[in-house]
Amino acid sequence: MSDVAVGLDVGGTKALAVLVTRQGEILDELRSSTPHDSHGGAGAATAKVLAEQVATFAQRHGLDAATLPIGIGMPGMVRRDGRLAFAPNLQTVSGASFPELLNESIGAQLVYMENDGNCAALGEYAWGAGRGIDNFVMVTLGTGIGGGIIANGELVRGQSGFGGEIGHMAVQARGALCGCGGYGCWERYASGTGLARLTLEWANEGRLPELTALRGGAQNVRGEDVTRAAGEGLEEAVTLMNDVAWWLARGLANLIAILDTGHFVIGGGLSVAADLLLPNAREYLADLTFGYDKRPPVVVAPSDLTVHAGALGAAKVAFDRQP
Repeated sequence: MSDVAVGLDVGGTKALAVLVTRQGEILDELRSSTPHDSHGGAGAATAKVLAEQVATFAQRHGLDAATLPIGIGMPGMVRRDGRLAFAPNLQTVSGASFPELLNESIGAQLVYMENDGNCAALGEYAWGAGRGIDNFVMVTLGTGIGGGIIANGELVRGQSGFGGEIGHMAVQARGALCGCGGYGCWERYASGTGLARLTLEWANEGRLPELTALRGGAQNVRGEDVTRAAGEGLEEAVTLMNDVAWWLARGLANLIAILDTGHFVIGGGLSVAADLLLPNAREYLADLTFGYDKRPPVVVAPSDLTVHAGALGAAKVAFDRQP
């Protein structure tokens, strides 16, 4: 059995690759842009990027790509047979089998695919904020909202392998259109793209006058402008981030009611703004959660592994599933 594995975390904007030991130590890492390109068939352009990352590790460290365990975390509905059924935020890969594609391109034989939120949960459970906690929900705030549910120390994958798609829980009846084709999904209100959507909406409504003036028009105001300004104390930006925190808490409260979970780990790209989101989200939970005062205290903690959670978890998948 190999002492190292590759973890590949594919998101809507970037693909992060790490070379990892069995103790969770990162030996090397690479970042590449995720292509939104359907040329060559489903997933071909993305598989080319991933194959290049694996080949680079193999060359740098004297490894054989054919026998190197490789785990891939993909944003979407990953079936139990390893094929990606549907990826709302990266639709050019829907239907692809990355184990087959990487085998064809670099001869990789030990390739295992899992949902990216599930990978993040497994990474945090093994080496991060979920260590020693047998019941928690991982929430990844990235391009969308991913999730992974650990119950009694086991990953909840569901009947088809699609369990944990918490970002597509509806939190607003007849709400904003989501990339999945539905309306009012949680990720349209509390993810990176949700922040971007709310920012444009507020700017067009005249609710971000200082930022609009600073950026030279409502159409130029970005989500990162809001998080930066909120960190500096600009009231209009703080108010918008409080709104995002409310939506975050709305979804967490739903999960508490359904799963009776008392522990959340928050990761993903938007979690860099955790100091702006989590304190208010914790406060809002008291009003939004069914029977809040009858429950043990609810913990909402930031990720320990931050941007590496998904990639580390993908490597853990590879370690666990290799023969």
